[in-house]
Amino acid sequence: MRIEYSCEENIVRRNEVSRQACTTTLDEIPDICYARTGGTRETCPDHSDATMRRMPLTAAIVLGRILGVCALVTPTIGFAASSPDQLTDLTGKASVVVTLKGRDNFTSEYRYDVSVRNHSSDLLIADSLVIVLDKITNLAGEDHEGLTGESFLTRFDILGQDGETSDGKPFFRIPVGATPDLGSLSDSLPASVRLRNKDYLAVFTPSFKVLGQKRPPPEPKQTQAAPVQPGVTPTTPSRNSIDKLIQLLIKKGLVTEEEWRKANQP
Repeated sequence: MRIEYSCEENIVRRNEVSRQACTTTLDEIPDICYARTGGTRETCPDHSDATMRRMPLTAAIVLGRILGVCALVTPTIGFAASSPDQLTDLTGKASVVVTLKGRDNFTSEYRYDVSVRNHSSDLLIADSLVIVLDKITNLAGEDHEGLTGESFLTRFDILGQDGETSDGKPFFRIPVGATPDLGSLSDSLPASVRLRNKDYLAVFTPSFKVLGQKRPPPEPKQTQAAPVQPGVTPTTPSRNSIDKLIQLLIKKGLVTEEEWRKANQP
């Protein structure tokens, strides 16, 4: 391929500037198909009778960017993409550890770190763990207004939640740590929970429940018996067959009767 470039050149003569612009020439390689700017069809050099349709260069760039974005935003989807309603209630097998991290008296906002502790001997799949803000209780342990029956959850702004369950309760996903499973008697990374109390002077306690999935135990390996090789099982020759063999050897003179008798002596 021959490419010749000639730059714009300023020629100063008698205080006058004249600009000479030269063009750029490009010799095409005969083995490559080139898209034409004046149309959407072209003939390939290697196939003189075949034509192919080319999309405009801008469309090709846009398509390439779309495919690249799709490749970046399409991770391996596991339990983290599942709905909390499809997970198992792990009450009794796992509990939450709630730590108050801060309080803003001006906005009446409370910030908590909530992690999951595995009390069972099973492995819990880390990216399936979800905590649900099940209820908020007052000092008397009640979770709803006595006269109206209104849940105390409606009096709070839940900030940073990952979604709601089918019954309208907010949930938060537990971050995944260095291992894919949460082992026995171990704690997960904390999820950040922010609650804003609309009733500034009310004292409350949030209660959470844990949803997730257990790691199924590995299937036991089945030991396969060694295949029986085809063949005849060796058997001990009978006395009759031995006598016939000795008689044949004696008849052919390979063994004498005296030698045979000495060989049979204890």
